[in-house]
Amino acid sequence: MINIVIYKPEIPPNTGNIARQCVGQDAFLHLIGPIGFDMSDSAVKRAGLDYWDRLKLKVYENPEDFLEWLGDREPWLITKFGKLRFDTPEYADEDIIIFGNELKGLPQEWLDRWPERTVFLPMPGEIRSYNLAISVAIVLAHASLKAGIYDQ
Repeated sequence: MINIVIYKPEIPPNTGNIARQCVGQDAFLHLIGPIGFDMSDSAVKRAGLDYWDRLKLKVYENPEDFLEWLGDREPWLITKFGKLRFDTPEYADEDIIIFGNELKGLPQEWLDRWPERTVFLPMPGEIRSYNLAISVAIVLAHASLKAGIYDQ
């Protein structure tokens, strides 16, 4: 199972779409707080997220709690400043793929900590960035395929 991590998400529809993708791809979703919106049961129900009860989810209050969980494992970090194109890594089952905040991306100290595990999506057109949920969908589908998740 691939682990998708979102660093301090701020836009509820992005997180909802990413959660749907994780349920569909049988991936685990990790959210690093503080989270910029209400995630209570009533808010989720109001948003019509009827699949939420099938989502494998862990929420961390802060980056320190997540890093404690991570331990000495080495994640993939998705950033427009990455060294590897998204289809280059040999993704494996249980891999951890971290995406940054919609507005600020990932902290520089994280990019500096794992510089050889930074990954980018090509953007040949004239745009600043891709939508977070779309980026997750592209990378998660490819990583799941490479990791053999579809073969199980």
